[in-house]
Amino acid sequence: MPSSPSFTLVSRCTVSPDQKSDIKTLKLSVSDIPMLSCQYIQKGVLLTSPPYSFDDLVCFLKQSLSTTLSYFPPLAGRLTTDPDGHVHITCNDAGIDFLVVKSPNISIHNVLVPGDVSDCVKQFFTFDKTLSYSGHFKPLAAVQVTELADGVFIGCIVNHAVTDGTSFWHFFNTFAEITKGALKISKSPDFGRNTVFNSQAVLKFPPGGPTVTFAGDEPLRERILHFSREAILKLKYRANYGCLLTKQTNSEVLGKLCNDSWKSVNVETNGKVRNNNDEISSFQSLCAQLWRSVTRARKLEPTKTTTFRMAVNCRHRLDPKLEPYYFGNAIQSIPTFASAGELLGKDLSWAADILHKNVVAHNNDTVRKGVADWEKQPRLFPLGNADGASITMGSSPRFPMYNNDFGWGRPLAVRSGRANKFDGKISAFPGRDGNGSVDLEVVLAPDTMLGVENDPEIMQYVSEFL
Repeated sequence: MPSSPSFTLVSRCTVSPDQKSDIKTLKLSVSDIPMLSCQYIQKGVLLTSPPYSFDDLVCFLKQSLSTTLSYFPPLAGRLTTDPDGHVHITCNDAGIDFLVVKSPNISIHNVLVPGDVSDCVKQFFTFDKTLSYSGHFKPLAAVQVTELADGVFIGCIVNHAVTDGTSFWHFFNTFAEITKGALKISKSPDFGRNTVFNSQAVLKFPPGGPTVTFAGDEPLRERILHFSREAILKLKYRANYGCLLTKQTNSEVLGKLCNDSWKSVNVETNGKVRNNNDEISSFQSLCAQLWRSVTRARKLEPTKTTTFRMAVNCRHRLDPKLEPYYFGNAIQSIPTFASAGELLGKDLSWAADILHKNVVAHNNDTVRKGVADWEKQPRLFPLGNADGASITMGSSPRFPMYNNDFGWGRPLAVRSGRANKFDGKISAFPGRDGNGSVDLEVVLAPDTMLGVENDPEIMQYVSEFL
């Protein structure tokens, strides 16, 4: 809830589905339960002012949100724990919070101004620092619409034990789609629970529930690094071939590179051979570069073990595959380890290769083994950076964030709130210009951020440092 004199809470109400739910309960899965110690997801979109009054917009949003919730009834429910300790979503149509806020002194420029992300962004979201376990007595979602001097920010806040990023953006996109006037949604959620993630294992909580797994009071800086499509392609080439992309590069390779498809390419450069069987992806290349630069900025001892952790979508990794729009969490965490000395002593290709091999190896068998391991020892999702040498990559540049057109144009920007942020937390967004560009939301300790800002190895690829 806004706590700054620049923001005024106009109203807060409950929006319920416009139809009663046909679903009674959904049991939280092996992938959902660990997220109960995570804070609510807070993501939103910055938009220009609509071609009608703000009061009319509020009315339209309430109506479309009510309709959207009828397609996503779990979000309008509450968490309950049964006598055996299993946690369920009770789809009781209790509704979600809807907040209207005005901030006439904040403009689009204030949100997009270069430098550290403005503190005003944190005021665009409610349920600040709220753990997902709180869904037992709080709404599982909320929408906050904030009127700015020359625009609008629509923030969506959802319990992380109920959705992962895929389901979050599916809901948010559907909300925008209906507001824009769709009479029928384009992609229906799948609420099936007959999956490998359905388990009888119980994670026991202390009275009152879990506590957050990371320090929430450490000094942090947050900036957004923009990588153009061209920069990403150069990184990918360097990661795959161990050299910089030059004008003399074989035209066939460059053509395939620009199409992000190297099916017919098998080139040797500096002794490195790459073909379609071991191609390092654009995103893996970018992650490897970030891992190196942050590790260098932290000035760690060469023997210190560093960790790059990323959450991966398991829907398509299982056999049989889950439905693409399976609703809930279907993610697992993949940690990759390397000593600081080894990571910095070898080239980008080496770091990118170990990340790539770890991701490729996360197949059906690995997912099922992860479930079995969790059932033997139920535990919470390990958010944080306890050893000072970890990076956690969240979100994905593949999420359709800029599809959130509410009827008068695509978003100007995507921003997130304070939730789940700590030293080393990185979130990947698609760039607004599309075509493979990427924005990295980087949260680091102040000294580490300064080191990254002064690292030419990564900064040569940054076209905007917002």
